[in-house]
Amino acid sequence: MAFTLRQLQFFIAAAETRSVTGAARQLSISQSSVTEAIRALEEDLGIRLFDRQARGLEITHKGQAFLRHARRILTDVSSACSSFRDEAESQPGRLSLGVTSLVAGYVLSDILSRYRRAFPRIELSVIEENADYLEHLLIGGELDVAVLMTSSIQDRMAMHVETLLVSPYRLWLPMGHELADLESIDLEALSGLPLIQLMVDEIEEITRRLTQGLAVRPRVAFRTRSVEAVRSLVATGAGVAILPSLVYRPWSLEGDRIETRDVSGDLPTVQVGLAWRRGFPLPGPAADFVRIAQGSIAQR
Repeated sequence: MAFTLRQLQFFIAAAETRSVTGAARQLSISQSSVTEAIRALEEDLGIRLFDRQARGLEITHKGQAFLRHARRILTDVSSACSSFRDEAESQPGRLSLGVTSLVAGYVLSDILSRYRRAFPRIELSVIEENADYLEHLLIGGELDVAVLMTSSIQDRMAMHVETLLVSPYRLWLPMGHELADLESIDLEALSGLPLIQLMVDEIEEITRRLTQGLAVRPRVAFRTRSVEAVRSLVATGAGVAILPSLVYRPWSLEGDRIETRDVSGDLPTVQVGLAWRRGFPLPGPAADFVRIAQGSIAQR
């Protein structure tokens, strides 16, 4: 017995449509192909599957019995193919991810949470480093994707860069500060004020450039790499800070209120997004991460 799956498909179509013409139309093949398949099946099985009548095909009793077997065979084959395909698609993969310190706390956590829910079997490897070193790892193929401040990327010829979020700089003030009565503050109003300086990513350099042209520069009262420290120091009146809205939260860890105000003038923005090596296709897990990051930030 050497019938083929294709013959079974033709036979089932003929049984369902009760005509060679209907089966041929359903399968988009010639009528002769259907006729030949049924003839070959009948010879192979040694039974008559149909009675040929003027109005079409009438399935025989034995043909009806074989129809149940044929359908079961095709269902089993389809299930087997699906199980292997699903198994292949669900095989654990790997994603090597880089992130800068500021972005790690304020952007990455939500993206990773969504990604883990969607792809729980992917093995994640995440490294936190400065942007320059992440670029080096990306170009060398040691990382798949990095989440970072895209405004600070140096080698754009070697990198594919996609900015997903733009965050303006604002002035952080303690509650009740003399400048808090103003909705928008001129940069010159910061002359001589104590400044809390965040030394993370590109923020230190941007703050320095913003204040270097003032008649009297703000006095740097405290330098820190901790946003929480900045929050606490500003909230308790130790100084003011100029930081992107991305990292603003209205309360310090101690429960003290922090206010923000716009600063007039041509202030830069922080651009946050993704980067990966140009000219190389993204592995599947990395492409899925990019897609989820795009959707996650679009919902902010």
